[in-house]
Amino acid sequence: MSEKYMKEYEAGYTPKLVMEEASRCLLCHDAPCSKACPAGTDPAKFIRSVRFRNFKGAAETVRINNILGAICARVCPTERYCQQGCSRSGIDKPIDIGRIQRYVTDFEDAMKMDILEKKPLNGKKVTVVGSGPAGLSVAGLLASEGYIVKVYEKEAKAGGYLRYGIPEYRLPSTVVDKEIKRIQKIGVEILLNTPVEDLESLKKENDAVVVAVGHSKGKMLPMFAGKHFVKTAVDFLHDVKRKKGNVKVPENVLVIGGGDVAMDTVTTLRLLGVKQVTDVVYETFDEFKASKKELQGAQDEHVSIIDGYVPVALKGKKVVFNHRFIPAKLEVKADLIILAVGQYTEAGLLGLEVDKLQQVTNAKGNLFVCGDVSPSGEKTVVYAVRSAKETAYAVKKYLGGK
Repeated sequence: MSEKYMKEYEAGYTPKLVMEEASRCLLCHDAPCSKACPAGTDPAKFIRSVRFRNFKGAAETVRINNILGAICARVCPTERYCQQGCSRSGIDKPIDIGRIQRYVTDFEDAMKMDILEKKPLNGKKVTVVGSGPAGLSVAGLLASEGYIVKVYEKEAKAGGYLRYGIPEYRLPSTVVDKEIKRIQKIGVEILLNTPVEDLESLKKENDAVVVAVGHSKGKMLPMFAGKHFVKTAVDFLHDVKRKKGNVKVPENVLVIGGGDVAMDTVTTLRLLGVKQVTDVVYETFDEFKASKKELQGAQDEHVSIIDGYVPVALKGKKVVFNHRFIPAKLEVKADLIILAVGQYTEAGLLGLEVDKLQQVTNAKGNLFVCGDVSPSGEKTVVYAVRSAKETAYAVKKYLGGK
């Protein structure tokens, strides 16, 4: 069943459909959708360009404002941001901004457009630790300003969670590859299979160092630790994507968790052909953390989702849950249990105190932090891009740039 996993889940717009969707735009003055985009992609401007058939201009708007525009078009939870601000919501439904952006970036790729430009080298060296969305973005932004940028990546391929976490049906590896090539083309050097162990040496050898390691490790609840039939969702998704869906999974799987990672996990299981997928969630549906689009995808695949329960005991392969608000108990037995209960960073391996990272930028001279490891913002790709833009500005200011 790996064919279903490897096929992009949502079809892109045709030229006719993208024009129809763009024509619904009210062309708002001081558009709320653009104000609501964390990355500042300016959807009002690129939708206006699409509406008047200026696809080249639309592509330039997206790419100049969002260096990972093709990726964000596919994975951004737009209903929380730009679409939530869409004025059209008061009439019928918001503009499908993500799919319009996807059409625009697909057009950019088909036309082989080179939008990102590079300024002459200024001789100043910056090293970025980690090649996830934040690391790639800050590296590309600084390289475009003339800085000599190297990225250190411990894995065999660049991309971080983009590469190893987000399922293929949501974000094809070919899209990640193309985004990385664009960033390399403007001068970013990516060193693969190169973990960083000595941060102090990097600080001495470079004018600035940006730590952009992500939340790449899944949390394990104590009662499940050491059980061979228990995995974290992060490890499971990594394994499935690395093997292109060619994995063996039992026919009865229990997933614990209710965020976007949990929804990716349960939908992946169903696309792999698992017959019985049960998801037990701590939050009730009115508290749900997953995006509506991700939840709808899981429901469309007929995943059994049970809300409002917390695990309290493990008896063999049977998990006992208690309801949070009513006197109710639930017992679920499964051949495989997957935990999607949060993630954490390995920044501590670099000698950084994770709970004090807010002060790192100011207290450690030429050391900066970016993305998941930064204490501000949500842990999404679009917020990683935002964080990268803020960090790039801070680095340029520190190094005397305009």
